[in-house]
Amino acid sequence: MGAHEPFREGERGRRPGPLPPGGLLDLLSVAAVVLNARGRIVFWSPQADQVFGYTAEEALGQYATMLVHEEHKDLVVKLFAEVMSTGASWAGAFPIRHKDGSTRLVEFRNMRLLDDLGDVYALGIAADQSTLQQVETDLALSQRLVSQAPIGIALLDPDLRYLLVNPALERINGIPAADHIGRRPHEILTFLDVETIESALRQVLLTGTPLIDQYTVGRTPADPDHDHAWSVSFYRIESAGSRVIGVANSVVDVSERHRAATEADRARRRLAVIADASARVGTTLEVEHTAQELVEVAVPDLADVAAVDVLDDVLAFRRTTPHEPGPELFRALAVATAYPTDATYALKVGDLAAYTADRLITRCVHTGQPIVVAHTSGNDLRRITRDAEAAAALAQAGVHSYLAVPLIARNEVLGALDLLRARNPSPFDEDDVLLAGELAARAAVAIDNARWHQSLRNTAETLQRTLLPSDPPRLAGLNVASLYQPAQASREIGGDWYDVIPLDGDKTALVVGDVMGNGIDAAATMGRLRTATCAFADLDLAPDEVLQHLDKITRGLEHYIATCVYVIYDPHDHCCRIANAGHLPPVLAPAGRQPRLLELPTGAPLGVGGVPFHTTAFDLNPGDRLVLYTDGLVETRQDPIDERLNTLLHTLDGPRRPLDDTCQWLLRTLRHTDDHDDVAILIAQATPAQ
Repeated sequence: MGAHEPFREGERGRRPGPLPPGGLLDLLSVAAVVLNARGRIVFWSPQADQVFGYTAEEALGQYATMLVHEEHKDLVVKLFAEVMSTGASWAGAFPIRHKDGSTRLVEFRNMRLLDDLGDVYALGIAADQSTLQQVETDLALSQRLVSQAPIGIALLDPDLRYLLVNPALERINGIPAADHIGRRPHEILTFLDVETIESALRQVLLTGTPLIDQYTVGRTPADPDHDHAWSVSFYRIESAGSRVIGVANSVVDVSERHRAATEADRARRRLAVIADASARVGTTLEVEHTAQELVEVAVPDLADVAAVDVLDDVLAFRRTTPHEPGPELFRALAVATAYPTDATYALKVGDLAAYTADRLITRCVHTGQPIVVAHTSGNDLRRITRDAEAAAALAQAGVHSYLAVPLIARNEVLGALDLLRARNPSPFDEDDVLLAGELAARAAVAIDNARWHQSLRNTAETLQRTLLPSDPPRLAGLNVASLYQPAQASREIGGDWYDVIPLDGDKTALVVGDVMGNGIDAAATMGRLRTATCAFADLDLAPDEVLQHLDKITRGLEHYIATCVYVIYDPHDHCCRIANAGHLPPVLAPAGRQPRLLELPTGAPLGVGGVPFHTTAFDLNPGDRLVLYTDGLVETRQDPIDERLNTLLHTLDGPRRPLDDTCQWLLRTLRHTDDHDDVAILIAQATPAQ
């Protein structure tokens, strides 16, 4: 530094100005004694009191030989003469006589002094040898501990400049120790979260509170291709006099522990995902809903984007032969993303897409094996999507890794679960393949069950609707509207029916019934009862007689029973005759008056036998309505039936709607969300006689 260069703050770790006590000289208690040419003591420092035991008043003016034993006086005089005559300094240990009479070894450094008058003096600098040896031992031990420690150790000054870096830290950082000295962490540790590290160092310097076992993960020049984990501790270093020397940090490589913890955490997450899938996938028997449950389980723990594509032939039950090499037609059933992304453009629910044999999803279903592309290129993206625009959308979304696993149930490949990663930086690996395969295996069975269920439901519903009447004919003195709503579950479809039968003499028979069963067998039984009802209606029998004949038929139908209401309306006298076989009571809604339940003999269900049926008559005047329905409209699993029937009356006690609208209104208002049963509604309104 030149004479005119200013002092730069922080240079060599020092600031200008006095230092508090506690430095090395204070620790050693170094004494200074000055002798004149005759050997008398002329200067005596306060530290000399501690080393020799004499005060300044006792020592000043005395010969220095007072401080040595008699046997050493000649040697002391000789050494003193040599220093004064030659100007050569002398250093070594010498026994002195302490004031308390004990003998102590003291380290001396003696040298000649010359003042401005030409007078010569001898300066002796002394320190207790035991104290000096202890400090030397501590320094040597500290140096060895630091240099030979298997953990990384660094010491930084209050300006966070490196003062010391041990060999272990040199190896950890992959940077020579000399390149650290005088520089700050952000100039060295560019590969780590250095802002957090320097913030922690400043906090420890300011508060003096250590930070222990701080966890950091990153890569260093020592191993730039792999992540390492370190446990870092920071603590402030102070001198014996509490002067802040700087801050130290120790670094322990805990990469093995980190990897083990990471693997354990991944295993826990995999188990959690599988448990989640067990609880969430397959809660309904709907193909699309089951597929959506699967992709929602896969996102975000396994992928950023997930999709289920099923072979269209499989959904339509057209697949009769093993997969042949060639293009395949897929239908996208479900898509889920961890965040809004352009990737959804490439994966649209409901779309049909043809994929040639070289496409990755086609290979997946043809081979029945997972397809993994750890790092996708532009060409890979074109082999994943249906066209170039979709590939561009995936590229724009940052997709970098792809995994497809087949959906296999009962040895048949149904389609594939497609997984994409974009924000998640890790490529798909073998653990991900195993987890995705486990999810796909569980979901495939649920999807297969759902498609069979859906097929069965469609069959049952088709049969049911085929057996029900088409649009009612034009009737004399009567307008009618009807509605049939199948249950959502195929096993519940099939039991409910209604009919409107024109009779001789302008009369009309109205029928609503419910076979106590479900599925295709119940639908077939319902068809037989409806056919029989039409036949008996043509015989002009009374309602109770029709029910008697139906009861005999039902008893021969293998464990089936049914409820039924049979009504004959005569428009000429506006009279209804009705008989009930265990069915819920119809509602009579007279024009301008409150609706009420008809009080009828309940009767036994058809098929029970041995119980007579009764015919009851009531008036149905123009404008009056008669509402017939099945139990699916009002029954629930938790509400008393009386409350539900009162709700039905309350729903009908409002502004009148057209008949068709009334059917829909009743369905929307009363049908429970459980949706566990069919509903049949038949509403008849009397009109003036023509």
